[in-house]
Amino acid sequence: MKLVLASNNAKKLAELQALFAPLGIELVTQGSLGIAEAEEPFDSFVENALTKARHAARLSGLPALADDSGLAVEALNGAPGVLSARYATLFGQPKSDADNNRVLLEQMAAVVDRSARFVCALVAVKSAADPEPLIAMGRWQGQVLPALQGEGGFGYDPLLFIPELGKSVGQLSAAQKNALSHRALAAENLAQQMREVWHLG
Repeated sequence: MKLVLASNNAKKLAELQALFAPLGIELVTQGSLGIAEAEEPFDSFVENALTKARHAARLSGLPALADDSGLAVEALNGAPGVLSARYATLFGQPKSDADNNRVLLEQMAAVVDRSARFVCALVAVKSAADPEPLIAMGRWQGQVLPALQGEGGFGYDPLLFIPELGKSVGQLSAAQKNALSHRALAAENLAQQMREVWHLG
């Protein structure tokens, strides 16, 4: 079954393709079909993911899968949250992983409670007007480090320390991350729903 992934992030495509391959799902990016990214005007990961999935399905005519994810920091009232990918721009800085990480560290400089979690909302729709979208959430609890650790992954991975592993997400192998991450947890839940509701696998 071919699904349009409502993202042009190559690393996200690789992660999700590996996670959904056992169901016989082939993901193609919306960009490869000439589909522009959807607006993400909402305050929650779920609403933004649903909007992106419906947008990709409507313009492609295919079922679609969308992910909206980010870092939620307790002491910052859940920020960067849905603005994780462009957090630095809120402070007049360029949009990039490096700038986002630097700005977050600046915001956390005097913060004692460094509890944070990666959050992922995955939404799948059979069509743009699907009345029964499949929705799954995944959360990965950790702590914001005072400095970057590790070269792996992307986004805030080098800043989120996972106490149970004694490492930052940026220090994990791709295989470890795919097995344990917020996206992996959401994908596992969504895959089960796809088996039960869409009769895949």
